[in-house]
Amino acid sequence: MTITRNDARINVRLPRELKQIIEDAATVLGQTVTEFAIATVIREARRILKDVQITRLSNRDRNRFVKALDDADAKPNPALKAAARRYGKLRR
Repeated sequence: MTITRNDARINVRLPRELKQIIEDAATVLGQTVTEFAIATVIREARRILKDVQITRLSNRDRNRFVKALDDADAKPNPALKAAARRYGKLRR
């Protein structure tokens, strides 16, 4: 069994009205304020991190990208060849 030490803290000051909203939402979900706050903040943090790691393309750009991948006649340009050589050296 893994034992986790909860020894990190985040302290937040906010208006009383916002605190009440948070308490009400936690109550509705049957959670403590701490459980609600942690779950909500972690979910949002993960969403933000995921969003910055994903490249979004317009339909036009996606179609161009897929076409480039499917182009059987395409030849690697000098930059791609150099990148492949650098990658090969890193793998050794």
